[in-house]
Amino acid sequence: MAGAHTQTAPPDTGGETDDALLAVRAAEGDEDAFAVLVQRHAPMLLRLATRLLGTRPEAEDAVQDAFLSAWRRLPEFHGHASFGTWMYRIVTNRCLNVLRARRPVAPLDAAADLPAAEHATSPARITEGRDAVRELREALDLLSAEQRACWVLRELDGQSYEHIAEVVGISQDAVRARVFRARRCLTQALGAWR
Repeated sequence: MAGAHTQTAPPDTGGETDDALLAVRAAEGDEDAFAVLVQRHAPMLLRLATRLLGTRPEAEDAVQDAFLSAWRRLPEFHGHASFGTWMYRIVTNRCLNVLRARRPVAPLDAAADLPAAEHATSPARITEGRDAVRELREALDLLSAEQRACWVLRELDGQSYEHIAEVVGISQDAVRARVFRARRCLTQALGAWR
């Protein structure tokens, strides 16, 4: 789980300057400008929400709700952060609310979509893989919503502590602590797989 990470912010899918200009135009009521922003950012936000929530339908709902909220709140967007970072924060908060409301069930179906290597397609390997995914789902259910969000953003999205702190709205030290506790909890829960 711990390893080399790419220290990146959300991918710059169209240029922050372009996004800023589009956000200003959208705030003035330009629906086409907002449509371009949605088209640029929806794929990465959907991946994030799917990783956080574990189910594609819930992720799609969270992203759609986030874009509706963003449309309404665009006049409040002053460009203190990039549009992508602002949307990351809105989607993360939506997902945290969903996770808090539905605890303790939180499947991670997205992990089952990972392609299997050819040598791993034997029945025994497939069964072992399914068991590992099930164990990971159960282990992730043990995390608080905040720990899960920080862990997913760090371990699966490869985000920097600084970016996670901005997205989640906590200090970098708090992010580090949540990731540490999440790693420790997952290590204990998945001890049989080490």
